[in-house]
Amino acid sequence: MRKLNISFSSICLLAVFTTTILSCKQKSKEEVPVEILDNHTLNRTANATLNDSLTRQVYVPIYSDIYNQTRDSRTLLTATLSIRNTSLKDSLFVSKIDYYNTEGDLVRSYIDSPIYLTPMESIDYVIEQQDTSGGSGANFLIDWYSKKRLNPLFQAVMVGGLGAQAFSFTTEGIEIIEE
Repeated sequence: MRKLNISFSSICLLAVFTTTILSCKQKSKEEVPVEILDNHTLNRTANATLNDSLTRQVYVPIYSDIYNQTRDSRTLLTATLSIRNTSLKDSLFVSKIDYYNTEGDLVRSYIDSPIYLTPMESIDYVIEQQDTSGGSGANFLIDWYSKKRLNPLFQAVMVGGLGAQAFSFTTEGIEIIEE
């Protein structure tokens, strides 16, 4: 009976080893490396003239750190602002992307002149985990406009971990309407 258990165990180990080897994918010569957008800019500026009446403003909350167990213990997070043009036909123009800290102070502006996103295009801005300039109440203010009615998506994704556990969550941008 013992010899049968050893044989069964050997077969199981061989099956796991074979499955692991076969599941490893070798890189084919046809695969093209993906270009990572790491400079937070598009290589195009908008030529459209800005009409203040068409400009809309969106507030996107960012949590670059969160409290953990006590007010004095914080967990640093990586946050990604994602701006997505959901239109299949029209461009989205963005004239301001400003990052503010918990106290409401401007930390940095990401663009100097308006940019545009072509139909279905997205752009991301990353607040790295070690960047503590924003704090737990950080946010983005984004000014955008379009030539036709659009419904773009402004989201933030926060990712972090505590020990061996990882977590992520999202926030949605809300339009700011000033009267």
